[in-house]
Amino acid sequence: MNILIFGATGMVGQGVLRECLLAPDVARVVAVGRNATGVQHPKLQDVVIKNMTDYSGFEPQLQAFDACFFCLGVSSVGMQEADYRRITYDLTMAAAIVLARLNPGMTFTYVTGAGTDSSERGSRMWARVKGATENALLRLPFKAAYMFRPGMIQPLHGVRSKTPLYQAAIMVLKPVLGLAHRLWPDKVTTTEKVGRAMLAVARHGAPKVLLDPADINALGR
Repeated sequence: MNILIFGATGMVGQGVLRECLLAPDVARVVAVGRNATGVQHPKLQDVVIKNMTDYSGFEPQLQAFDACFFCLGVSSVGMQEADYRRITYDLTMAAAIVLARLNPGMTFTYVTGAGTDSSERGSRMWARVKGATENALLRLPFKAAYMFRPGMIQPLHGVRSKTPLYQAAIMVLKPVLGLAHRLWPDKVTTTEKVGRAMLAVARHGAPKVLLDPADINALGR
């Protein structure tokens, strides 16, 4: 498989990238982002795009892919809805619309979050915006699209969050996260299982398009 990853420098994206590079049936990985990953591997190519709402000069580099793992996102903490929507919805759809045209046989996987609001009418701003993004992605003419809705994620294998506050919280909660993953496997997943689950849906699909932590863990095994 040839795989595109958006957001490979973030916490989830780092874990997904690791699993792609380890997978024997992945021939090529292209990481798209505003900055290079800094990872050196014979399978990996970085494509740096500073304006990630305009792909007009990069279309040849975005063709002939079997799957896209879209792990790009920001926290909604302290953000106004218009700003959060611009980053979450507009940026995602700018990429997805181009990819659907260039790669109609592609499987597109998007990382949202547990509690995402498919009705787009709920009281939580982030959940409405994520729900609108999911719904719009599912209307695009991809071969298949899957929405990953992880809850708490335990980073493994040296994966770190780029957000200092999140990374500090992860370090404090590290022993608790490991225990929580064992005690509540339906609520907690790991960066490793997210990456392996994405590869699983790219290979074989999944029985439903909205995947919660229990689904992710099952696929990730």
